[in-house]
Amino acid sequence: MTNETESAQSMVLGDVEVIRVVEWQQPFAPTSDMFPEVPAEVWKENEDWLAPDHWEPHSDRAVLALQTWVVRSAGRTVLVDTGVGNGRERPGMAPFHRRQGDFLGRLARAGVRPQDVDVVVNTHLHADHVGWNTVDASGEWVPTFPNARYLVPAADDFHYGPRNTGGDGLREVDRLIYEDSVAPVHRAGQVVLWDGLHQIDEHLTLESAPGHTPGSSVLRLASGSERAVFVGDLVHSPVQILQHCCNSGACLDPEQAARSRSRILERAADERELLIPAHFAGAGAVEVRRGDGGFVLGPWATTAR
Repeated sequence: MTNETESAQSMVLGDVEVIRVVEWQQPFAPTSDMFPEVPAEVWKENEDWLAPDHWEPHSDRAVLALQTWVVRSAGRTVLVDTGVGNGRERPGMAPFHRRQGDFLGRLARAGVRPQDVDVVVNTHLHADHVGWNTVDASGEWVPTFPNARYLVPAADDFHYGPRNTGGDGLREVDRLIYEDSVAPVHRAGQVVLWDGLHQIDEHLTLESAPGHTPGSSVLRLASGSERAVFVGDLVHSPVQILQHCCNSGACLDPEQAARSRSRILERAADERELLIPAHFAGAGAVEVRRGDGGFVLGPWATTAR
């Protein structure tokens, strides 16, 4: 099953508009592979709302969306993560390998041309978050968004880039990802490395939340009384709100990832921040509440098409 809806979804939070542009959505991988720490009964006990948007019961596969969040704030256009990209060599990553799709067309139909983008946020440097950083121009990878600053976590840039000469924790595909999707933006002089906190404007602040990768980060939005947090891969599935200590199988430092997840969920619950993960299908975003000694799901986001 693949759902590649042409309709962009949007919502307004204070003075900020948020537009969701989906690259693709489909059952991705067996739950036991993606979330090895989540008991099988958690999926079954919550089937009534997990299926079909977040879980395909008959195949026991987690359903994920790959999407970019367009944030219009303080007169600028900000992209949060850039998906998989086209024509990439991604050995061992079948859904991403040599993919061809119409993401830039979808972005245009949402009212965003490449030259209109002012800021690109890469929450971390995994394949499905940096792919449209660049495009192929006659055999050379060049920045897709020529006028944008690309905000890249410094810790991830070190880990995945050429300065990590020891190669600890790196796969060959990680080198390929960096070379085609990050290094060309460096060469163009458009990368801004940051660590800790980075203020984009009066509404948007980047904050380190390491564990999934060394530089994994979240983007906090505050405008008027509205609050939201774009959490990247801190949470892949709603089951990780119910089982907040459970990591995905892709977390490089599981203990640190669990601490970051707990901290961000606690604040989201206490400050009524709308939780906007990178990969939630369905409504795409949800409120979080404290309950049952941990966290429970509140209302799902309401969006307009």
